[in-house]
Amino acid sequence: MELEIIYEDANFVAINKPHGLLVHRSKLAKDVKEFALQILRNQIGSHVFPCHRLDRKTSGVLLFAKDAESNKMMQKLFYNGQVQKKYLAIIRGFCPETGIIDYPLKRDDGTIQEALTNYKRLLKTEIDLPFLAHPTSRYSLVEVSPKTGRIHQIRKHLAHIFHPIIGDRPHGCNKQNKLFKEKWQMNTMMLHASELSFVHPIAKDTVCIKAQISQEFSRTLSFLEFKMDL
Repeated sequence: MELEIIYEDANFVAINKPHGLLVHRSKLAKDVKEFALQILRNQIGSHVFPCHRLDRKTSGVLLFAKDAESNKMMQKLFYNGQVQKKYLAIIRGFCPETGIIDYPLKRDDGTIQEALTNYKRLLKTEIDLPFLAHPTSRYSLVEVSPKTGRIHQIRKHLAHIFHPIIGDRPHGCNKQNKLFKEKWQMNTMMLHASELSFVHPIAKDTVCIKAQISQEFSRTLSFLEFKMDL
């Protein structure tokens, strides 16, 4: 596998991570042999340090540092909320045009953490497909901007407002996920990290890294009859 490099300078390199690829080795996936960190290291012939994380099921912008000091500076920007993140998601139903989800989330160890997510609806679609008691099926394409960085925050927050991400397991709608798999052979989670912006900690200029959606994301937009050029 060769990764798509979408940004590179003397200190950092970013890829468009494909769906299903782990960032690094994990005890939860002992059978997995390939990781983004390992592939990128071999591809550019240099050690790399992940500056942040993306879920295995999430595609999009993933930033690495080329040395420990650059990584330390970038981690500080993430910690202080100085990195702006944008995601695209296809969700069930018609959500409000804009919204703020302010809902604390519980970690595995029981710790409660404040969590804040902004979103705006980009498009909505209604297709001629009966689902349960509904004569049609409705979906929204949203741009999501998390203001905190909790585990599975976007997935949990959208499920909390009853607009779960299509293809999300376990936070999504099992009936919808089954429909997508049986009707369209689609079982990819429709969450994509589309943009990462920050002031470069060394060069001091503004960096905006964008990642194109995957073929599967594009195909899903198409069969759901969204009208948008992404």
